[in-house]
Amino acid sequence: MRRCMRQSEMENTFEERACTKTLYNYIDQCLLNARNTDLPLRVKRKVSRQKSKTKQRLYEMSIEDRPVEAESRNSFGHGEIDTILGKRETSEALLCLDERYSRKRYLVKIASRSAEAVAEGIQKIKLRCGENFPKIFQTITSDNGSEFADLPSLLPETKIYYAYPYSSFERGTNEKQNSLVCRFFPKGTDFGTVSDEKIAFVEEWINNLPRRILNYHSSAEVFCSAHLILQFRGTT
Repeated sequence: MRRCMRQSEMENTFEERACTKTLYNYIDQCLLNARNTDLPLRVKRKVSRQKSKTKQRLYEMSIEDRPVEAESRNSFGHGEIDTILGKRETSEALLCLDERYSRKRYLVKIASRSAEAVAEGIQKIKLRCGENFPKIFQTITSDNGSEFADLPSLLPETKIYYAYPYSSFERGTNEKQNSLVCRFFPKGTDFGTVSDEKIAFVEEWINNLPRRILNYHSSAEVFCSAHLILQFRGTT
C-alpha cells in the first residue's frame, strides 16, 4: 500500500527537473536558499561572471562599426590579428594575421608581446604582401590589448576595429587558427628555441590544409582565386 507523503516531501516535489547548470544559476541569482560557500564542489567549478561591454575601454573604432561584408565573410579582404604567447609574457611570441574569407594565415615570430615588437612583425608581413597589402586587408579586427593600440597609425590604409575585452569569440578565425598552431607548439612553448623555418612550415601546413568549410579546398587555393579576381578588377 502506498504510504502517505510527508509535508516536507510534498514541498520538494516538482513537475519538472532542473539540470545541474540551472540549479547553479539559480544559486548565483540568489533564487534558492543556498550559497556557493555551502557547496563543497563549487570551488572546483568555473564561476561565470558577466562582463559589461559598455564600460570597457576600446581603442578607436568598435567592432560594432565593422562593415557587414567583413562580418558575414562573404567578401575578400578583411582580417583578424592576434598574438600567441610563449613561455613567458615577456619572451618571444607569434604574431598571427588571418584573412577571414579564405582563412589564410600569416605567422611570424616577434621579440615580445609589446607594441614595438608587433610593429616589427607587421612590417615583415607587409613586405611579404607588397603593394597588395591594403587590398588583402581592407579592415583588420584586433583584441583590446595594449600591443595593438598603435595599429591605426601603423596601417593608415587599413580600417582597424577593436573587439570587446574578454570576447575572443568575436575573432573566431584567430581562435580556430590558434588551435591549429597549438598542435605544433603547445602552451608554454619557448619560441626563442623555435626556428623561423619551423614557423614557416606550420604556416604552410595550415594554409594547405583542406577545410570542410571551404568545400574541402585549402586556404591557399581560396586565397589565390580571390586575390586573382581582385587584381583583375583592379586593372579593369
